[in-house]
Amino acid sequence: MAADRDRTLTSEQDKTPDKISHDDSALFAPVDPFKVGIQGCCPRCGQGKLFDGLLSLKPRCAACDLDYAFADAGDGPAVFVILIVGFIVIGSVLWMQINYAPPIWVYIVLFAPLTIILSLLSLRWCKGILIALQYRNNAAEGRVHRD
Repeated sequence: MAADRDRTLTSEQDKTPDKISHDDSALFAPVDPFKVGIQGCCPRCGQGKLFDGLLSLKPRCAACDLDYAFADAGDGPAVFVILIVGFIVIGSVLWMQINYAPPIWVYIVLFAPLTIILSLLSLRWCKGILIALQYRNNAAEGRVHRD
């Protein structure tokens, strides 16, 4: 019985993350991760700015002093942007080809700038949303504990 209880405690301990959880509910009201992600604001307080340029993160929030070292969106934003923008642009190209059949230069003039603008805007939004969701859900890198 004692061995089963020890194994249960060990397995429960393995489920908890090594980092301290984001238990800020007493100090900061919860913010909508989609709203603050699109606005590029701090995922904790919703006031400070998240980005230091187009896509680079600031080291910490100026309003609540949250360290952004936890933030690692990885390739997630790029995947979403490729799928969403690709669907919009290719769908528009096919629609235009079927209805109007313009020369090739029209596609280049219209859809090259559209693709670049949509990609840059939506990449920033997706990165902000994923970082805000990562903070809200206390997501961390998976680790295997070997005893």
